[in-house]
Amino acid sequence: MMRAQRLLPALGLVLGGTLLASTALVTFSVPAFALSEIPQGAPSEPSASTPSIQRTPLPLPNANDGETTAPDAQPGQDNPDDSGDEPQTSPSAVHPRADPDSPPPEIVYDLQRLPEPVKRMHQLIIDACKSGDLEKLRPLIGNGDSQTQLTLGEIDGDPIDFIRQLAGDDQGQEILAILEEILEAGYVHVDAGTPEELYVWPYFFALPLDKLTPAQRVELFRIVTAGDFEEMKSIGAYIFYRVGITPEGRWSFFVAGE
Repeated sequence: MMRAQRLLPALGLVLGGTLLASTALVTFSVPAFALSEIPQGAPSEPSASTPSIQRTPLPLPNANDGETTAPDAQPGQDNPDDSGDEPQTSPSAVHPRADPDSPPPEIVYDLQRLPEPVKRMHQLIIDACKSGDLEKLRPLIGNGDSQTQLTLGEIDGDPIDFIRQLAGDDQGQEILAILEEILEAGYVHVDAGTPEELYVWPYFFALPLDKLTPAQRVELFRIVTAGDFEEMKSIGAYIFYRVGITPEGRWSFFVAGE
């Protein structure tokens, strides 16, 4: 359980290999800070001596022989960034579903209620996190138009390098721990029957923070600090890391921010 001074670090856009601070986004920098401790300067670029990453696709954990891509890879989809405009992101990732005037969605803990492709991807991500090896996420993230969204901005470079730079340690294991912790929380099923249908962890993504019960706040404090909770209340939504998986089993996003 991650209870250390948790992190709602400054989110930024990765442009030309540099992480730029942005008040509209939240992500990790090195070292990690609570919201109230976010430094104003941008972090320096990685040293040129950083070992290169092996780009050869790895087989999925527990996958059939020869399988090297995540479920539901869809290379034929149009690239939403081809227009040259601002990067487009999934509305489900950008805007937390926390309408105070609508009935809250059901909070679910039973993984057996997930569609089989979703349950499989959930377990593959958990297995990768438990391995302690950030590279095990590579085949699950995929590439091209079906690549998992990792930021509300742009990534110019290798996605595993990007994730590693978010962590407070040089191996990215802090991010693996956070990702596992997120996936062990309850989840919600949002936008059922629409093209944006998703299963999202943690369920706080879809609930107004001022409506959380005492027991739900205990669950939230397993992921963020009380100080971070107060900061998020001032924004009006849960803006820490969340995970979305499509009904077909594609890992749609792992992002933080608003």
